[in-house]
Amino acid sequence: MSPELPRIAVRLDQDLDPHRCIELSVVAEASGYSSLWFAENPLHRAILPAVSACALQTERIRLGIGIINTYQHHPSLIAMEVGALDELAGGRILLGIGSGVGSRIARLGFDYRPVSALRDATQIIRTLLRGEETSYRGRAFSVDRVRLGFRAPRPDMPIYFASMGDRSLALCGELADGLIVSNLCPPGYTRRAIGIVQQSMAEMTEAVRALSVVESPQAKAAKQADLLKAAYEHAVANLKEVGDLIQPSSASNLTRCAAAFWPVGSDWPELRETIVRHSGVSKSEMVAALARLRRGEPPDRVLDDRFVEAFAIAGTAEECLATAARYGGEGVHELVLTFVGAQAAEQMAHLGRALAEHRV
Repeated sequence: MSPELPRIAVRLDQDLDPHRCIELSVVAEASGYSSLWFAENPLHRAILPAVSACALQTERIRLGIGIINTYQHHPSLIAMEVGALDELAGGRILLGIGSGVGSRIARLGFDYRPVSALRDATQIIRTLLRGEETSYRGRAFSVDRVRLGFRAPRPDMPIYFASMGDRSLALCGELADGLIVSNLCPPGYTRRAIGIVQQSMAEMTEAVRALSVVESPQAKAAKQADLLKAAYEHAVANLKEVGDLIQPSSASNLTRCAAAFWPVGSDWPELRETIVRHSGVSKSEMVAALARLRRGEPPDRVLDDRFVEAFAIAGTAEECLATAARYGGEGVHELVLTFVGAQAAEQMAHLGRALAEHRV
């Protein structure tokens, strides 16, 4: 029996201005995608203006905040924001929180405590959304006798964690309603992460997997060089956060992003070691590939099919859906796709038609 296809969603990257997000949100809803997800990183475009605009231009599609970090958005502010957004969107908001990229958060002057931040934020947000007055003292965040001044539409709004490390994954199973797995993580790591969550979960946790997609009407083999270049200018440049199909990055931006996330040389934190062990690419090959990318070599010369298979989906609509079904077999409930290139709307609509035919 073939694995069940997960729900297919779309990610709108913060490189897109709000007007473009509106255009693509309309296409995504008309094409039958389950959700729109928005990710925010420090000092880039804030996503809540785009989420608000898309809420007014759509009617049915769910709108996922995936994610905002708890340092720049204090948990009390998150409760205020998502409560008001849910009013605007008619109960369609999905809330994803994370502790952010440590090096960037530290540069903003915060004492970075990622697991404590998620634990404290969840406790505060949930209590406030229920309309209760709360006093809470945590290691990262505290509040003293606070209450929302309005009634949030959904006191039980689901909260998703963007988790990667083992402690954060275990906490996700303990406290969260869902897990967001970054496009940084290959399929083997996705399976491992879901397993850790399931070991500590009180109730069933939903897994949302972000992934880069390059969809072409032609067979993958016919456009291999273009697919590799587009997939890897995205997938390696975004070995950082939740992501999917976006405009390919320039070579300089690719190098800058890879250098920011992956340490130079082969002395990596344990998390990076674990990711590479599950990627199908050896550590020595990954180190060599990153070094060549930092020197400015074109991605299509550096990266082979194994990198695409680890960090992206590429091929015809039918090939993309077949790969998506394999993620369903790994326990993923929703696969979030970012569409690469200037023809994102056309690719989105094309894959949507194939998805509709698959459902018949």
